[in-house]
Amino acid sequence: MPSNRIGRINEEIQRELSDQLRRLKDPRVSQVGMVSITRVDTTGDLRYARVYISVLDKAQEKDVLKGLKSAAGFLRRELGRALQLRYTPELQFIADDSIAHGAHILEVLRKVEQADEARGSAPETEE
Repeated sequence: MPSNRIGRINEEIQRELSDQLRRLKDPRVSQVGMVSITRVDTTGDLRYARVYISVLDKAQEKDVLKGLKSAAGFLRRELGRALQLRYTPELQFIADDSIAHGAHILEVLRKVEQADEARGSAPETEE
């Protein structure tokens, strides 16, 4: 199966699951600030899908993952109805901290820049 088709299917799964999350009634998911699906990776045979989740409030991340795990059967069934795939993948929800990691890197870079400015030795960039 060509990889661009898998990529398209991953995007469709991500779009549909994002829509389903907004309608989910589980308070562990629905009453949390912002829950985003950052990425979906499926196996080549479409039997399994890893769904990477980012939660704005990291303190609630474990509860959100538990809520999603308990709703996985429902979400899979709804996904199957919406996408009409031969196999509807089994959903595995995984916490994605890439957004938080990126924010941390930006903060470290800002501190380094401020320290350089405070010393008055901002490095000249050469191109």
